[in-house]
Amino acid sequence: MSTDLPIRKIIHVDMDAFYASVEQLDNPDLKGKPLAVGGDGKRGVVSAASYEARKFGVKSAMAGNLAAKLCPDLIFVRPRFERYSEISKKIRAIFYDYTDLVEPLSLDEAYLDVTDNKKGNPSASLIAKEIRERIFNEVGLTASAGISINKFIAKVASDYNKPNGQKTVNPEEVLSFLEQLDIRKFYGVGKVTAEKMYQKGIFTGLDLKQKSLEYLDSNFGKSGRYYYYIVRGIQNSEVKPNRIRKSLAAERTFSENLSSEIFMLEKLKHIADEVSRRLTKSKVAGKTVTLKIKYSDFTLQTRSKTLPYFISDKSMILDTAKDLLFQEKLNNSVRLLGISLSNLNTETKKKPEQKSVSVQLRFQF
Repeated sequence: MSTDLPIRKIIHVDMDAFYASVEQLDNPDLKGKPLAVGGDGKRGVVSAASYEARKFGVKSAMAGNLAAKLCPDLIFVRPRFERYSEISKKIRAIFYDYTDLVEPLSLDEAYLDVTDNKKGNPSASLIAKEIRERIFNEVGLTASAGISINKFIAKVASDYNKPNGQKTVNPEEVLSFLEQLDIRKFYGVGKVTAEKMYQKGIFTGLDLKQKSLEYLDSNFGKSGRYYYYIVRGIQNSEVKPNRIRKSLAAERTFSENLSSEIFMLEKLKHIADEVSRRLTKSKVAGKTVTLKIKYSDFTLQTRSKTLPYFISDKSMILDTAKDLLFQEKLNNSVRLLGISLSNLNTETKKKPEQKSVSVQLRFQF
């Protein structure tokens, strides 16, 4: 690593099978059993799977009926997002004991910048270990962590010793770590991109590093520059403690396909109610209403309308969604409808000062 490259001590904490683990925590009879959070019907989808279920190939976003075939003893439970949010807040409170630079990615994972932390502890690895121990002792759940000089490497590292483990990638180890990394492990490289890279002889970070910026730009578009720098350990993205919400949404998947707009109006009413409730809870309003339509053939369509004023009232959301629904003829029968509000009236808050530290021999991880 270049000695004048800004460097931070970043921890990525990732809860282990969070939703499923909360269910097992609240119901001891479920411990040690294959568990899926989500629906088991023909339209059900797995939101999360316990490690016992994952051994059978069950994973999130999988159809419930397929999961049941892979694991005949699979137990399905309905998600309880209010409970998951409650537990998440307790975990987040632990994070804030160490730093104000906490960037939640979801209920079950977050970045922490501990370069200049509240405990005065120079070791990010020891801080991560202490945080994981506190989560287990105070909440009753296990967490994994990755520790390194930037968010990308920390996130990749957090998946290395799951569950209930951690991995530190020290500054002097960064380049060799990335060169040996399977391209599928690179955060931001999806299944389709990985297949494309394989076809071009790119299997590891070292293979990727040997490609020029021009080559990557030409073959992977805007992402090419990202791949070029990330494989060299270069990422200057700061931990953003005050991430501004850009949209808020709710959607429903139906047990039977709907073929007429008339049948969809009652469904839209319930969805609009939920969006309005979430807006009120978050104390925000928005100008742009988007109607999401997923057809029976799984094709997706969105229709949007931007109003000259902010709204959060359910009747106004519903009226706009109705206009969008009748805007044009449906392409097919519908399996899912969703409503989202964007262009929100959120204001940027001043975030805590974030310091950069140059690489030094005494820099302790």
